[in-house]
Amino acid sequence: CGHGIGRGFHEDPQVLHYGRRGEGLVLEPGMTFPIEPMINAGRRHTRLNQKDGWTVTTRDGRLSAQWEHTLAVTDDGCEVLTRRSEETFA
Repeated sequence: CGHGIGRGFHEDPQVLHYGRRGEGLVLEPGMTFPIEPMINAGRRHTRLNQKDGWTVTTRDGRLSAQWEHTLAVTDDGCEVLTRRSEETFA
């Protein structure tokens, strides 16, 4: 999931990549957070490496890819703060 970012690298709140409209966290202008979707070739379940506390692998050992962008919530929607010049979003 995504997470808050500010003075610290990982802060509350946790920002889930799923949910139901009208439930959960309300996004408000001024909030910034990264979104970190993962695409797994197998099941969605993951495992955190206990030695480094950082590395995540799939429990079933299948291939996985992760991407991250940091967003700022604005009055008009959002701005992708980490967008590279060659990237476009529909």
